[in-house]
Amino acid sequence: MSHRSIRTLVVGLSALTAAVPAAPALALAAPAGGAPPAPHTAGRALHTQTLADLATTMRGEAYAHAAYGLFAAEADRQGLPAVGKLFRSTAQTRLNEHLHEAATLLGMVGGNAANLRQAIEGETYEHEVMYRRFAEQARQDGDLEAAKLFGELAADEGHHRDAFRTALAVVTTGGGTIPAPPKADMVPVPAGLPKVKAARTKANLATALHGEALAHAKYMLFAAHARQTGNAALARLWEGTSEVELREHLAGEAVLAGLVRATRENLRMAITEGRNEATMVYPGFAERTTAVGDTAAARFFRNTAADEARHAAAFQKALDQLR
Repeated sequence: MSHRSIRTLVVGLSALTAAVPAAPALALAAPAGGAPPAPHTAGRALHTQTLADLATTMRGEAYAHAAYGLFAAEADRQGLPAVGKLFRSTAQTRLNEHLHEAATLLGMVGGNAANLRQAIEGETYEHEVMYRRFAEQARQDGDLEAAKLFGELAADEGHHRDAFRTALAVVTTGGGTIPAPPKADMVPVPAGLPKVKAARTKANLATALHGEALAHAKYMLFAAHARQTGNAALARLWEGTSEVELREHLAGEAVLAGLVRATRENLRMAITEGRNEATMVYPGFAERTTAVGDTAAARFFRNTAADEARHAAAFQKALDQLR
């Protein structure tokens, strides 16, 4: 992401910036039973730091949702269905509760036209700046497979932007046809080590993984709003693009990053992340928001910290049972 104001960050959450550090690798399963109702603004204006903390929360929760979906699939492949079920249920909590409430507090979902403009901004950044830069840097560092993938993703994001621009013209003028949704070229993500060597490529993959996870989650919320307002064609466009971001883009990046490992290691990663969020990240956010009087956000962060403590304990129990 480029260096922008906090307000622009909140409005353009789908545009990732290399300046925003990536959290540890975790992931997102598509919501069973569809997305929850689209969140809208919660009321009074929030403090600037609260907005930033909520934006960070959305990135982390979207990424955890995506990673846990991949971890669940690996547990199934290893014949560990109970662990797979645990990862899936936790992924749904991350998406349908934590991310949804953060989005509500942010007032992230607007009207259909506003949602399209937000997505166009993010897709334009990824198409014109982020993925092209990542591709060039990967070439310089000798990570040619990553360079090829980044180049392909830059082109894909341009197609998404163009489809959203067409949809925006239809929404704002009432004339024309919403483009058909794209179809994801599903990429399997087996357990494995990273397929890139350079530290810069690894960091860029982490940034890209977070961005694709966030785009998937946001577009599902935008789809829910489109359906609520009677625009089924736009909802289908959001849903199809969301699937591409998750099942094709994020999955391809996850393979190169070596995101998924054996289930025991995946559980250890989830335990470490959950404990960090439960004891450091969310309590810190709660303290800051309490200090500035953003009581609803503070309550959300405290509740989320408690959830993460329970998740970490459940993952620890599952790991202990595998030993």
